[in-house]
Amino acid sequence: MTYRTQRKVRFQHCDPAAIVFFPRYFEMINSVVEDWFEDEVGASFNQLHMERRTGVPTARIATDFTAPSRLGDRLDFELTVDAVGGASLTITITATCAGELRLRSTSTLVYVDMNTGKPMPWPEDFRQRFEPEHNTGKPA
Repeated sequence: MTYRTQRKVRFQHCDPAAIVFFPRYFEMINSVVEDWFEDEVGASFNQLHMERRTGVPTARIATDFTAPSRLGDRLDFELTVDAVGGASLTITITATCAGELRLRSTSTLVYVDMNTGKPMPWPEDFRQRFEPEHNTGKPA
């Protein structure tokens, strides 16, 4: 049920003290979600947005930052599915470095029709992929 990937903290992520500037974590979180959709759910963001004219905007995000990350750190991200609703999905993403928790973030994503901006039910093939046996994780 856990998707795993890794991100290296780069200069672009850091403030002048060489510590990750917190908004950059949200960019990393979004990239983990984007990779998970492509690797595990079976639809890239290009397919979702351009071909299907659907999207998965974040409706809610709550994040705890537990320790700083620094330039050059390799962060291990894990994404787990907590709950699946009709059009919503609640996930938790954690980031660790050498076993130390750096952040925990819980998000609610909503599947929407980009033409109307309204929520719509998850396709059955997606719903099946949200199940534990389909989330195996692949290195980035």
